[in-house]
Amino acid sequence: MSTIGKNIKKIRVVKKISQAAFAEMFNLSRGTVGSYEEERAEPKLETIIQIAQKFGLSIDILLTKELTVNELFKFDLFKHEKGVQKSQAEQDQIDKDEQREATPLIRSAQYIEYIVNFQNKDFINRLPFVNLPNTNQKKSRAFEVQDDSMTWLDKGLQAGDILSCCPIIKPYQKHLETGKVYVIVGQHELYIRRFNHAREKLHFTADNPQWQVLDLEKSEILELWKVEGFYSTFLKPPLLIEERISVLEQKMMAVEKQLGKIKKN
Repeated sequence: MSTIGKNIKKIRVVKKISQAAFAEMFNLSRGTVGSYEEERAEPKLETIIQIAQKFGLSIDILLTKELTVNELFKFDLFKHEKGVQKSQAEQDQIDKDEQREATPLIRSAQYIEYIVNFQNKDFINRLPFVNLPNTNQKKSRAFEVQDDSMTWLDKGLQAGDILSCCPIIKPYQKHLETGKVYVIVGQHELYIRRFNHAREKLHFTADNPQWQVLDLEKSEILELWKVEGFYSTFLKPPLLIEERISVLEQKMMAVEKQLGKIKKN
């Protein structure tokens, strides 16, 4: 069992929230919250994400570390409520979203953490960053590809590729381009898909036909990023047909050069 039940109880104690009030926050019953705290059951991933977002906590910490009351007071949410000001060093911290040369990198293993903390500047500034040559805006992101949803017949984006992205502002449908690839930060999952069209919902497709089509309400999207370029270490050897075409092209170039010499003479 994880430590989330004990941590829920600690949060309630620090925040002075009743079980009934806590349950109402996350559309649960009071009995369900009690079962979490007594470790008879564990929340669904969706509920864990909501709790982490609400109280500005890490999912990893919620699940693996039994927090003390003193530790809970160290988080920004509780500091602000107690009137504790950030130190000058914290206030002067470099904001990566204000530096064109600093692009925060989100590894595939950090997708859920990013969904929870995408608006948390401290979290963003703690991410590793990369210097990408085609970054045109101060605010940018680099996402690591997690799966083969955009790979077909060994072509396209491979798992491990790094995507260079710029933000898309609301209303999304006015700025989306048909056929372009986007990183979609959803409420429970992060997707990489190609935009198809916008009607009642925003329609995205994977290049790999084995992956499902996404029809998303605008309210389901937390952030949207346009892929401007990618960096890959995957070097696919040429197919036999490609080698033959290359040889033919070289021979044609040689013939054209010979014809050119003959015409001059």
